[in-house]
Amino acid sequence: MVMVYLALALCGVGLIAWGLPAAHRLRSPLNVVAAASVLLGVLLALLGTLLFVAPNFFQG
Repeated sequence: MVMVYLALALCGVGLIAWGLPAAHRLRSPLNVVAAASVLLGVLLALLGTLLFVAPNFFQG
């Protein structure tokens, strides 16, 4: 399960790496999608890192 959390964090970093330049490069309707992917990437990277470090964090 730890590998899934690491993959989650890496996918988040990948979304950030794609979305930051794409938000400036793409035209008007698509730059909003790229900017939203950056936000989603930050959330996924933080969640994946949290669960990688403390796997039982949400189990109380």
